[in-house]
Amino acid sequence: MSGHSKWATTKRKKARIDQARAKVFNRIIRELTVAARAGGSDPDGNPRLRAAVIKAKAANMPQKNIETNIAKGAGELEGVNYLEITYEGYGPGGTAILVDTVTDNRVRTVAEVRHAFSKHGGNMGEEGSVGWMFKSRGIITVPKDKIGEDALFEFATENGAEDFDASGDEYEIRVEPEHFHSLVDALTKKGLEPSSSELVKVADNMIKVTGADAARAMALLEILDDLDDVQNVHTNAEFDPDEIENL
Repeated sequence: MSGHSKWATTKRKKARIDQARAKVFNRIIRELTVAARAGGSDPDGNPRLRAAVIKAKAANMPQKNIETNIAKGAGELEGVNYLEITYEGYGPGGTAILVDTVTDNRVRTVAEVRHAFSKHGGNMGEEGSVGWMFKSRGIITVPKDKIGEDALFEFATENGAEDFDASGDEYEIRVEPEHFHSLVDALTKKGLEPSSSELVKVADNMIKVTGADAARAMALLEILDDLDDVQNVHTNAEFDPDEIENL
């Protein structure tokens, strides 16, 4: 999985550090709401909602909060009407960036995203300008103390995984979107609760950035990721492992 962006790894580490922050709960609340609105309030019949519930429980969100926000999304309780909008743009070094947002104020969100791009060496693009470079993939991570590498590889591939990486701190499994939810369910039923599971957009061709471009690109990605309305940031930027700790 050498083509998988180091930014994704950085994001997961950052997310773990920020578990106690309200930002994490805010993102999960919005995902619960839009998932329930799109597919109904029953997690068993709504794979996207089921994934959001798993993420909420992993973040120790109280069950009452989960149920309330699902009910709001399904229209059973009064709630905020969120819109899902993806913005596209270019970062330092010619890198491509997709920004997934969930917002109750389109004008505010686009202004904040545009400002972040312009302030940190990037620029917004038109719809479709970079989106064609990315494909949706499921990325699932499993703690290494749960199972041996060979056993997990065999189980994951039998349940639809297309790629497997054991080189990091955790096992990382890549899977096509149509097999994502069934693989998460299979792992959970086997007692291998994923430490993270998400659908991300992965670029077919990565662009390696180093030096000043790497520093500016990482700064832009972090600023975008910190915006309240932003759910996910995807890029084809690939950073040198020896540099990334110093960025």
